[in-house]
Amino acid sequence: MTEAALSPGYAKSGLWSWLTTVDHKRIGILYGVTALLFAVVAGIEAMLIRTQLIVPDNDFLGADTFNALFTMHGTTMIFMFVMPINAAFFNFIVPLQIGARDVAFPRLNALSYWIFLFGGLLFHSAFLHGVVAWPRVGWFGYANLTSSQFTPGVATDYWIISLQLLGLASLIASINFIATILNMRAPGMTPMRMPLFTWTTLITNFLLLLALPVITVALFQVLFDRHFGTHFFDPNAGGSVILWQHLFWVFGHPEVYILILPPMGMVSDVIPTFSRKPLFGYPAMVYASSAIAFLGFGVWAHHMFTVGLGPMANAIFSAVTMLIAIPTGVKIFNWISTAWGGSLRMTTAMLFAMGFIAEFTIGGLSGIMHASPPIDYQQQDSYFVVAHFHYVLVGGAVFGIMAGIYYWFPKITGRLLNETLGKTQFWLMVVGVNLTFFPQHFLGVDGMPRRIYTYPAGFNFETWNFWSTMGAYITAAAMLVFVYNVLTSLRSGAVAGPDPWDARTLEWAIASPPPEYNFATLPQVQARDDFWYRKHEAKTFQPEPEHAHVELPNPTFWPFMVAVGITLMGAGFIYGYWLSPLGLLVLFPSIWGWSFAKFEG
Repeated sequence: MTEAALSPGYAKSGLWSWLTTVDHKRIGILYGVTALLFAVVAGIEAMLIRTQLIVPDNDFLGADTFNALFTMHGTTMIFMFVMPINAAFFNFIVPLQIGARDVAFPRLNALSYWIFLFGGLLFHSAFLHGVVAWPRVGWFGYANLTSSQFTPGVATDYWIISLQLLGLASLIASINFIATILNMRAPGMTPMRMPLFTWTTLITNFLLLLALPVITVALFQVLFDRHFGTHFFDPNAGGSVILWQHLFWVFGHPEVYILILPPMGMVSDVIPTFSRKPLFGYPAMVYASSAIAFLGFGVWAHHMFTVGLGPMANAIFSAVTMLIAIPTGVKIFNWISTAWGGSLRMTTAMLFAMGFIAEFTIGGLSGIMHASPPIDYQQQDSYFVVAHFHYVLVGGAVFGIMAGIYYWFPKITGRLLNETLGKTQFWLMVVGVNLTFFPQHFLGVDGMPRRIYTYPAGFNFETWNFWSTMGAYITAAAMLVFVYNVLTSLRSGAVAGPDPWDARTLEWAIASPPPEYNFATLPQVQARDDFWYRKHEAKTFQPEPEHAHVELPNPTFWPFMVAVGITLMGAGFIYGYWLSPLGLLVLFPSIWGWSFAKFEG
């Protein structure tokens, strides 16, 4: 067979090849590398925050600087690390898991990455203009703090425009992955044969499609209040600050599941592989994931128990919040049941998967406490809440993502990460994360409010803040071990081969890293965990041919240029309105060029 038919001018290497790529695997790598770089920035911000709080009456950071770092850290971790690192796995892994050669819309896929990149860079370009330009409204941007009266200048505009760009990138990606999973599965891969990670990807992207328009509208309202004299959130002119809370949390609570469902899917693929057993209760896991997504839209006001909605509203949202714990519990027990009695291999990926279960359960238990309005009245806006959501997002999402990285790194790069370094990182993270966040429960019960930049001596806050900061330093050391592991493994790690884990799903049936065309011949799926079935039960697995004649999409520069145009339009609200028409001048010719560019080679 001849080598894959590449498009005319198709470049396999060099900067131009990355700027013009529409290969889902390369876009996945771009997402992953960019997200990890933003994580470094957010981690430095977190270290500065914890250093400020290590002792009472500290003047290491001023109030404005602290509030800015607080805002930048939360926004970056959620929108520029966890969401895009999940998208990196969506891009690289999902088409391979469903036996497809690409995503449904390769050019839209490239566009979503470039808009994400420019949105993140625009947000952090505020650093270039000093503290006065750093956003200081928290990742939640509560009204009327975002009004021109309370945050004059362009700092809040950085936050608004950047979030609009990041949301647009995610919205475009959601349409792409829904279409890919629903329409491009290999023959025989029925929905109930899809891997759990593909299922959680599908569900997550439906959540994105439904939740992002809400925050988009709310951010436009803030922008109009600031620039065009409207009064959506101005009580003196008939607006309502509570309206923002409703709009934000209608998006914000599904956002929690947008962040956590993909790591749940990663763990659901890792544990069966290293237990050498099928996933226990596969149908129940699919239904539980769907139920979490559905109920996630009915719990937003549990963030608002203290705003005076009344006993009936509080009771309803309390009941739904308690109800959502049931499908979550189903997933936890099914993961444990999968490992129970299995032939366990405690690789680093498996350790992080087990750590995910333990840490996420702690966060879930404190979340159930907040389902009770009387308890929430006590804990609202205290460090108890900080402990809760960090157990969910660090102990949960980040541990699950680390399991996914150690599991799929050999498929992406062709090399294995070092297991000794990986296990060192894991145990440092277990100690560091728990030492950082568990004491914050005690701080909350003792009455320490969140979002304060210092505290006086004599309030019993000193000891727990000191140990919390020590835990943050240990967690940072774990991340340094991870970075060292990645860099050394890329250069000299053990060669992985196509299937180093004796895995179960289709991505392991092809070379590592995969060829441009993914599959020389599209697989004919006969069973759930089809790769495992063909290897060990049907005894019919045949390695893929090394070369194939496959038409691949044309690389194109137009998605990059469309993203430039959109970014310039948004930047006009920050740097001067004249940039917006300049963005249109870039956008319209780029769309024209995109429309008439040849798609296939």
